[in-house]
Amino acid sequence: MKHDPVLLSEILEILRPVPPDGTLVDATIGLGGHAEALLEANPQARLIGIDRDPEALARSGERLGKFGNRVTLVGGRHETLFEILKQHGIGRAAGILADLGVSSMQLDDAGRGFSFRYDAPLDMRMGGDGVTAADLVNGAEEDELVRILREYGEEPMARRIARAIVAARSEQPIETTGRLAEIIRSVKRSRPHEIDPSTLTFQALRIAVNSELVGLDRFIDDAVGMLEPGARLAVISFHSLEDRIVKRAFRRLKGECICPPGMPVCGCGAQQLIEVLTGRPVTASDEELDRNPRSRSAKLRAAEKVKS
Repeated sequence: MKHDPVLLSEILEILRPVPPDGTLVDATIGLGGHAEALLEANPQARLIGIDRDPEALARSGERLGKFGNRVTLVGGRHETLFEILKQHGIGRAAGILADLGVSSMQLDDAGRGFSFRYDAPLDMRMGGDGVTAADLVNGAEEDELVRILREYGEEPMARRIARAIVAARSEQPIETTGRLAEIIRSVKRSRPHEIDPSTLTFQALRIAVNSELVGLDRFIDDAVGMLEPGARLAVISFHSLEDRIVKRAFRRLKGECICPPGMPVCGCGAQQLIEVLTGRPVTASDEELDRNPRSRSAKLRAAEKVKS
């Protein structure tokens, strides 16, 4: 399947120009679509590509092989950006991108267990280590399942779904995406043109399994710290939880205090390090939505590091 990177023209516009000897960073390189376009648009730039998924690194390596030693691929998580760049002798970056979405490769590979569209082992890991979704579904207490579904899925029927999961697993372990989706649909009906009843629960479990929200603040802080003055950071998120974290971090880094009202002294460390380039998140055009329906939930926020 052809990989169609989301908001590509917008990313190219935001992350240009790049100095001839500049280093770009794709902190979640996935299948390499954004990276390929950035390297083509900046023929003298280098690029560091980071991903936690070994299969994604292998695929992007094939795609980007034509660029030779201009590309360095690294296995790791985007929140360890600072350590990764230091290990590779990169002191400053000319532009940084993070696309926080699940790749089409992961969604379309039934064996990865990300999608309720396929009956597959209930895995959902982006890398090959750690607990699986099956471990959580079969091992977590009901209250913990409720917390996961509410916090990470914003699922209004979290308690009923968690109770149904606990009842079903007492009869037989829940080991496949198909069975989990069937359990959810037994307590949550959908109307025509609504999203599948399983959507929010599957999102919540995927976020929990991969600790997707852990370290996002740290990544943004480190990314801004590693940017050259005048260089830019672009972050694409795909659900409100991520977008909220990015928005708050940008507010703090542009010097706006985000402490709760009534705090006698600011404790969030707000200081102006960036100018925010996107007052509202950039979303896909109608043309892109027609071409790539998966872009419908993509939200792009960008900032420029202030020049000292």
